[in-house]
Amino acid sequence: MNGLKITKDLQNYFFVLYKLAELGAREKTVKLSTKFLAEKLNLSQQTVSRHLISLERKGWIRRTATREGSLIRLTDLGDLQLRTIRSALNSLFERKQPLSIVIEGVVFSGLGEGAYYVTRKPYREQFIKKLGFDPYPGTLNLKLTSEYDAQLRRELEAKDGIEIHGFKNENRTYGPVKCFPAQINGKEKGAVIFALRTHYNSSVIEVIAPRCLRSALRLKDGNKVKVEVFLEDL
Repeated sequence: MNGLKITKDLQNYFFVLYKLAELGAREKTVKLSTKFLAEKLNLSQQTVSRHLISLERKGWIRRTATREGSLIRLTDLGDLQLRTIRSALNSLFERKQPLSIVIEGVVFSGLGEGAYYVTRKPYREQFIKKLGFDPYPGTLNLKLTSEYDAQLRRELEAKDGIEIHGFKNENRTYGPVKCFPAQINGKEKGAVIFALRTHYNSSVIEVIAPRCLRSALRLKDGNKVKVEVFLEDL
């Protein structure tokens, strides 16, 4: 975990330490019976007794046996074990999101609707303004062949992205589109697009670019393509 060493002992005894701390043993000495602890931890009394003996031997707790139960308090060393876990979790949750993700798919021939929609003037004007390029009239369609890539696509679609507003004309309503800047096969600038209304399911991504990607990258149906999607500017 980000270079922090979580020892096997800490893995084995973490929940006992955690429960002791939760019951107040970090701040003061508490009186606890093994039966009570066993119920709280959903363990047998024998297992709890063994764990307490081990924790005492390691110097992680101080323990004095009485008729009513054990007087227990975490030592500084025991408290340090919990802090180690906390630091590891903080590092995990504070980790920066990746600046980009790479999704791989296989080229296939689509339904031919990409050219029609990309060339609608209200869409095209927004693509130019928000993506910085005038898209070629058509989309490159990629079929995702692995569950890993499909999961990346689902996670990407859940993000905000660059919004292309929908519009109406005298004939119909055109829904909104969400875009993510991308680079295709490490060479061509473009964008992954998600249309609110689409005939494709979550196993497909559509890519637009200022050039015909099939020609620029010499692609044909069945070729594998890697799309690096950039997230840092969203």
